[in-house]
Amino acid sequence: MKRSVLTRYRVMAYVTGVLLILLTIGMVAKYLLDVDGAAGFVTMVGIAHGWLYVLYLVFAFDLGSKAKWPFGKLAWVLLAGTVPTAVFFVERAVYREVAPLVADARPEPAQA
Repeated sequence: MKRSVLTRYRVMAYVTGVLLILLTIGMVAKYLLDVDGAAGFVTMVGIAHGWLYVLYLVFAFDLGSKAKWPFGKLAWVLLAGTVPTAVFFVERAVYREVAPLVADARPEPAQA
């Protein structure tokens, strides 16, 4: 497996996680604290999270299919982007599992 597959997944996991936390904060501000301007923030972050979550799904599915995960594990990784902070823990576990499978593209040093 190429390193770029894992890197794409990790970047989108962090982006999706941060946007979901921002969306959660915005929802609390909008509905519980009645903060002015929170509605626009929630709309903007919600749209960004929605579109980027789709990209996260594509990259996570790509990684899962190349790592030959069972359906249950793949489903958990795909759903991690919908639970605030879950994606950070899942990403860390996925990285530890998949990192040894990554083919390093750096050439071996020449032996003298």
